[in-house]
Amino acid sequence: MDGPETGVLVALASFPDAATAERITHALVEEKLAACGNILPGCTSIYRWHGKVEKTTETIVIYKTAVFEREKFQARLLELHPYEVAECVFLNVIDGSPAYLNWVRNETLPR
Repeated sequence: MDGPETGVLVALASFPDAATAERITHALVEEKLAACGNILPGCTSIYRWHGKVEKTTETIVIYKTAVFEREKFQARLLELHPYEVAECVFLNVIDGSPAYLNWVRNETLPR
């Protein structure tokens, strides 16, 4: 597929630690809501929370999922996530390796 209609999304989420990220990522992949998740521990996050600038170490996960699973993916991630306000943002994949894009779509096909 060419252009913005690949049907694939990259989703980004942050977690308090690698163990939490791994547990939730395993569930999302097992449930076919994501084809995979790349877990990147040791990220320093600086953000404003309740009017105060905070600094903490977090784990970032980069997910690959299909457009047709976006709402289910987000709902499940937020259900499992321990944060009061969890990060879950999506980026459209406008192009990529056809074999990889097919793999993502096939791994997230509804059962």
